[in-house]
Amino acid sequence: MEDTGGATAYGVSLAGGGFDFYKFIRQPQTIVRILSWIFALVVFASITTEGYVNTAHSPEAKCIFNQNDSACHYAIGIGVIAFLACVAFLVLDVYMPFMSNAKERKYAVMADLGFSGAWSFLWFVCFCLLASQWAKTHDVSGLPEDAARATVAFSFFSIATWGILTYFALVRFRRGVNDSTLPTYTEPPQDHHTAYPPTYAPTSYNPTTYTPTTYSTYPSSVPDMQPQPPFTPTPPAASRRRLPAAQLLRERDEVAFPLSAH
Repeated sequence: MEDTGGATAYGVSLAGGGFDFYKFIRQPQTIVRILSWIFALVVFASITTEGYVNTAHSPEAKCIFNQNDSACHYAIGIGVIAFLACVAFLVLDVYMPFMSNAKERKYAVMADLGFSGAWSFLWFVCFCLLASQWAKTHDVSGLPEDAARATVAFSFFSIATWGILTYFALVRFRRGVNDSTLPTYTEPPQDHHTAYPPTYAPTSYNPTTYTPTTYSTYPSSVPDMQPQPPFTPTPPAASRRRLPAAQLLRERDEVAFPLSAH
């Protein structure tokens, strides 16, 4: 596991910090994963190269573990898948510091935890199967005993390494996101000696002198763009001079018949 003093997410430093190859190689998780890769290689390579031999009674090649082909097939399958998985998880460990999403890191750690736990159990089954079948093999003349013992031994070692990987993945999963990576708001402690809370404490009042705003006068020399006509009041009807009725009739006749009046 990576030991970082700063903020981490699922046991890995936050994205943007770069990748240190030498630090990555020295991590316990990386060392154990490389050992698991080597052990898986030894198991399936030993059976593939020396796990099948011809007996004196049959020309067909049989498995060296009590002539049980199922035991050899199981060990080869478990070894090949473990070999490829170690390579995949090594690449994932390299890519993990560059993941900016905490949910993606969570899924990666969960995949590592589930696979490591499952393969710890499958390696235990493989060790028990190969050990029991080898114990039942009585005629070992002409059989590669060293290859058989190496396959059984490294199957047992694989149980330990994959169990350690399961523990490392479980620790990273429980650690989750470090509290220092999540910005949280904490209220300041209240001071019980003051009458107001710290947030609403009254401030000192500094009186200032009010200065009225002065406005410049509109220049009177500017001519009016649209001059208004002078207003002439019209005298009311009541203020007109009342004329006699005879004069009114004479004026009406003069207006109607101007020629006849002269």
